Amino acid sequence: VQLVESGGGLVQPGGSLKLSCAASGFTSSNYSMGWFRQTPGKEREGVAVIDLAGVTTYADSVKGRFTVSRDNAKNTLYLQMTDLKPDDTAMYYCSTGLQPRTNYRTVLPQHFANWGQGTQVTVSS
Repeated sequence: VQLVESGGGLVQPGGSLKLSCAASGFTSSNYSMGWFRQTPGKEREGVAVIDLAGVTTYADSVKGRFTVSRDNAKNTLYLQMTDLKPDDTAMYYCSTGLQPRTNYRTVLPQHFANWGQGTQVTVSS
């Protein structure tokens, strides 16, 4: 299992970014997938999850601003981020649900495994 995140960078408050997560070594369509983020000294927190049926779940802090989607044909997960705020600054990771063929509809990191290396998002003027 390999997950490779990309698309991070430096953006001004109010700006947008689109993250991608390329999956290989497994069939991502068999797994719920999610985005998580972490800043130094803090625990990893859930951002957004999409299950096998395409049902999405978001952390309250990003609802209405972030959109998670997946392209199963490309084995790729996306996170469209808009109206970014300085508090969104973090390393962003994608991950798979613990069990295949299981719908996870929470953003709890303990329900996910197989983390990528992360992509840094910095929101600053």
